[in-house]
Amino acid sequence: MTPVLADLTVGSVVAEATFSLTRDSLVRYAGASGDFNPIHYRDDIAQAVGLSGVLAHGMLTMGLAVQPVVDWAGDPARVVDYQVRFTRPIFVDATDGAIVTVVAKVGALDPDADVARIDLTVTFNDATVLGKAQARVNLA
Repeated sequence: MTPVLADLTVGSVVAEATFSLTRDSLVRYAGASGDFNPIHYRDDIAQAVGLSGVLAHGMLTMGLAVQPVVDWAGDPARVVDYQVRFTRPIFVDATDGAIVTVVAKVGALDPDADVARIDLTVTFNDATVLGKAQARVNLA
């Protein structure tokens, strides 16, 4: 069922999700995206450039973060704008992987345009990894 702007309240949680990333996830994303930078799959290379280990692709993180909003909206075309600031890397352990949590809340409502701004809190190891993550959703 498509959300209705009149039913929304600023501050209300509209979606939540948890994603498990593994090194396999990173290799599959690299194949799909064409981003084969070895910092996303080789610890030795990641460490050689000063990282503590392999990290998830930023665009993979960005894509995962908006997915709960897309599911809530019922149609990806309803997301008319989406922006984030990358603030921290997500290190993906070879054995344990990484768990990414997304909470989507109503940040603002524009009744004239029938648009809701959805603010996303995206965390890994209790730290926010995307700053100013916001999606504008057209509910007309």
